[in-house]
Amino acid sequence: MNKFINYAHRGASSYAPENTMIAFQKAIELGANGIELDLQQTKDGKIVIFHDEKIDNKSNGIGKIEDYNYSDLYNMDFGSWFNTKFKGEHIVLFDSFAKEYLNKNLTFAIELKGVGYEKQVLDIINKYSNLNNIYITSFKYEALENIRKIDSNIKISWLIQEKINENNLTKLLKINGNQICPSAANVTPEEIKLANSKGIGVRLWGVSDEELMKKVYKLNIDGMTVNFPDKLKTLLDDDTRM
Repeated sequence: MNKFINYAHRGASSYAPENTMIAFQKAIELGANGIELDLQQTKDGKIVIFHDEKIDNKSNGIGKIEDYNYSDLYNMDFGSWFNTKFKGEHIVLFDSFAKEYLNKNLTFAIELKGVGYEKQVLDIINKYSNLNNIYITSFKYEALENIRKIDSNIKISWLIQEKINENNLTKLLKINGNQICPSAANVTPEEIKLANSKGIGVRLWGVSDEELMKKVYKLNIDGMTVNFPDKLKTLLDDDTRM
């Protein structure tokens, strides 16, 4: 079996403010062998790591990433919302993350939250990685189409809200996609078998607690995103599948 990837979801986001450098550092300390992160574009065209549509709940600012220049976002506090001991954590520039982490022995799920900045993201990745350890992911099929038009080799994962079916697998194969990513809460072994029969791997998202983690781990999946990579590492260490 392929190496199972324990993706730290936005870093070790149960223990540190999500998508910050300290969350990514913590993920490695806790034994993650993968990192999942989210990319958006600022008003002045910089690529930064942030998930939510608005910054209101995860910083001391308000509005959207696209409303601000990077320098304005950098001066905001992206840590105190989680715990005051993280006061002063900065938003992360993707180039800075890529320089620090993409050459490490990790697998990365890099999610595009929008469209229009795909080439910029690929240019940054290509500066620091040989692509073998990278999956570009998105719920937005258009973004993945655009990625494939630019780069014929990078791995593509399509995040879906619905169940795995013939239609979405056909669409994924149309762009030579590698992996489909449904919610862990309602995936079935039959769906995974269908994807695998077409040469497509499965990664799960939405693993919200340990009980669900242990349940879906038994399925034939490539990996899953978790906020608590230490707990998944314990499960992996206790299993012989590695």
